[in-house]
Amino acid sequence: MVSVGGTMKKNVLKEFDGIKDLWSPRIISEINDVFVKLAKIHGDFDRHTHTEEDELFYIVKGSVRIVYDETEVQLNEGDIHVVPKGKAHKPVAKEECWVLLIENKSTKHTGEIINKYTKSIEQQFK
Repeated sequence: MVSVGGTMKKNVLKEFDGIKDLWSPRIISEINDVFVKLAKIHGDFDRHTHTEEDELFYIVKGSVRIVYDETEVQLNEGDIHVVPKGKAHKPVAKEECWVLLIENKSTKHTGEIINKYTKSIEQQFK
């Protein structure tokens, strides 16, 4: 695995320029046992759960709704939200949204489901 930490400086906004595929997180850094990821999202994602890990969303640009079973959270540019471990959720973005994610290195970004967006950790470094 390629280390993305160290003394390297990165500009988050410029990193988004290199992301072409929706719902395909890119790892840009790591700290301790977590990855910092960027993703462009648009449309509805499958409802999924991260059984053992919390997931942090920071909205860099745009907006997204995180739909839970009985409620939802509207996130706009500059907002931060933590999806608790074990909580089924479905992100929905009416327009393209840029998201910074902080996830444990063990987190599967599509949870326990496999879909067309599922990427291995190695693929998320590209």
